[in-house]
Amino acid sequence: MKLQNPTADIFIPDKISEDQALARVTQLGVGAHQDDLEFMAFHGIHSCYHKENEWFAGVTCTNGSGSARSGAYATYSDAEMMTVRREEQRQAATIGRYAAMIQLDYPSTIAKDPNDARMQADLLSILTATRPDIVYTHNPADKHDTHIAVVIPVIEAIRELPASERPRAVHGCEMWRNLDWMPDADKIVHDMSGHENLAAALNGLFDSQIAGGKRYDLAVLGRRRANATFFESHGVDQSEAIAFAMDLTPLIRDDAPDMIEYVTSFIEKFKADVVKKLQARLGR
Repeated sequence: MKLQNPTADIFIPDKISEDQALARVTQLGVGAHQDDLEFMAFHGIHSCYHKENEWFAGVTCTNGSGSARSGAYATYSDAEMMTVRREEQRQAATIGRYAAMIQLDYPSTIAKDPNDARMQADLLSILTATRPDIVYTHNPADKHDTHIAVVIPVIEAIRELPASERPRAVHGCEMWRNLDWMPDADKIVHDMSGHENLAAALNGLFDSQIAGGKRYDLAVLGRRRANATFFESHGVDQSEAIAFAMDLTPLIRDDAPDMIEYVTSFIEKFKADVVKKLQARLGR
């Protein structure tokens, strides 16, 4: 597999050949930053954990040079931070038993440039080599610009594949914006009960962010617990940890709807539900 960026890194934890490692992939996560996969695509990671016929592979698109830093990491240069974050992501791949961990190593400026086609070309190469059944990526209603800059080429790269080689499903996961506002009937529910130890181990590996001033490890686990509790108002909790995702599968079909119209249709449903409840109580 040839990638456009000469500094891209392909790490295979169990050290089998690249062709064998990529061919076994059944679930692929594509995130913007180091740690995005562990925070948003844990459903794919834990569902493949210790299974010989299902394998999760990860793709991180950017190089971590713009990471927030304070405390022990306050004086780290961009180059030093890139090295630390790359190694943290490799450690996560080892602990999580990934089939492969691919870091494309692009600066965020390149990832966010709609006229630079290199990242999309890399994603197409990876999708062709892995042919996953499910792809986990960011959702198009996320508030982080770099996350949006990743999900769009993911969808476009998939659409470049022959229809018979496209994933069965694409899940747009919550990250820098919860998806609890979506209508329940439209949510993809990722139940991750019983794997908090693995989740905590993976989250805690990203010390450069946690000690550097962002307690993502606590926030992500707290969100999952909150989702599980607040998902159903008239019944006891059925799960210990839940994450929500937006179904992006319709966007990879030949007759795909416009992405903006598709995403805003969920927002319109949310608005209609709020209006209906208020009108009922206000007698309008």
